[in-house]
Amino acid sequence: MERRYSDYSYEELRAEVAELKEKALKAEQLGMVNEYAVHERKIIMAKSYMMDPNQFKAREVYEIEGDPAHAFYIEYMNGVFAWGYRKDKQGDRVGNEEEALPISMLGERK
Repeated sequence: MERRYSDYSYEELRAEVAELKEKALKAEQLGMVNEYAVHERKIIMAKSYMMDPNQFKAREVYEIEGDPAHAFYIEYMNGVFAWGYRKDKQGDRVGNEEEALPISMLGERK
């Protein structure tokens, strides 16, 4: 049975990220797009557990890593997930659905 990232120590998380990066690189080189995507998502999650959720505040807007066209408005935090919605460059809400992003996907506060 696999352990949860929340049970890992910081050093174990660093080792896991390094191992996942290696696996993702191999999958990319072999053209295994789906396997590459799975490893990338796992890296995002492991990195989230290496961060301090207290650095992110509700009712604040943050950049989204890899998505320069949108920002993310946090309505509330739940563990390593920020719940809220995306905003476009004009500050308008994008879509009606609330979503959760792992905190490692968030950048600087706007």
